[in-house]
Amino acid sequence: MVPLFVLSVIAVYIWVERYFAIQKANKIDTSFMNNLKNNVSQGKINEAKIICSQENTPVGRMLHKGISRLGRPLEDISTSIDNVATLEVSNMEKNLSILATISGAAPMIGFLGTVLGMMNTFHKMADGAKDSGVEIGDLSEGIMYAMTTTVAGLIVGIVAYLGYNLLVAKVDKVVHKMEDSSLEFMDLLNEPAQ
Repeated sequence: MVPLFVLSVIAVYIWVERYFAIQKANKIDTSFMNNLKNNVSQGKINEAKIICSQENTPVGRMLHKGISRLGRPLEDISTSIDNVATLEVSNMEKNLSILATISGAAPMIGFLGTVLGMMNTFHKMADGAKDSGVEIGDLSEGIMYAMTTTVAGLIVGIVAYLGYNLLVAKVDKVVHKMEDSSLEFMDLLNEPAQ
């Protein structure tokens, strides 16, 4: 039961930490893209960089890199944006693989506890048969302990699995915002000068 408790604490910690980090990454000022586009189209590159720096999100950092590459070929700008986006997604997904591992390992650890508990119960039965007999209460206690580890493992695994999938869905939403912003920025650069 101790390993399952440790896994549950780790899973809750990772989930809470990642949840708030991803929530922060998902909060983009609604006027950000309009302000950015206005400054870029007017040639106010330093102001556009400042706007991106103030927008402390993956989108802001990604577009800041694109703006810092202005004057280079569009393919270079796009590549630099994609590189930053890859790093940002990797940062958002940090420790999610541990959460996925816990969701699979916890039930197996619970089943291992069940098998060990049943082995212990059968060992007691064998010892009891040699002596004077086996008490039903002793058997029931051993079986109950064995089943408790399975239940605990399943609970930890299910909660970790649901938490993992919720976080992956939230990361996907941020990735879509990043893709939309990147396309909008590249479209701005592809527009003819007015």
